[in-house]
Amino acid sequence: MKLFNGFATLTLAVLLAFLLGCAGTATTEGTGEYVDDSVITAKVKAAIFDEPSLKSAEINVETFKGTVQLTGFVTSQANINKAVAVARSVKGVTSVRNDMRLK
Repeated sequence: MKLFNGFATLTLAVLLAFLLGCAGTATTEGTGEYVDDSVITAKVKAAIFDEPSLKSAEINVETFKGTVQLTGFVTSQANINKAVAVARSVKGVTSVRNDMRLK
């Protein structure tokens, strides 16, 4: 019985350390947040690709904790506005940082 209690305690300690190692902080993402952000990035890229007025190859998308950052060079202010609107319309996006520039 004593051996079982020691094994159970060790298993619990290892599990707790593993779970805390996956937790996010203010500057890093946890495992779940990373996966969520990857999904949001893919959805935003797909939405931009599906928009015929935008050239998706010119716009880069990155996501950190639900905040989408759009970068790249586009041909008009209308394209910038459209890309931001498309990104905001994607479920899970909390905010959009626009760092796109005009060519």
